[in-house]
Amino acid sequence: MQKGIIKMLDPIKGYGFIVTENEDEIYFNLQDMHPKYRNVRLREGDSVGFDVRRELQGDRAINIRRFS
Repeated sequence: MQKGIIKMLDPIKGYGFIVTENEDEIYFNLQDMHPKYRNVRLREGDSVGFDVRRELQGDRAINIRRFS
């Protein structure tokens, strides 16, 4: 699991970007939230944990979990 911070979030369109500990930006979609955290509301600046899935368009964060 990697860790990062929500840099940008568009809740209406359902996507955003996470800045990792290595200062890389990773795309995420709100549908990729971990099932346990699907009802948790994310905000810019929140600390999150996530897994990475490699896709043709680039890396994508999946199984996203918000840290308290």
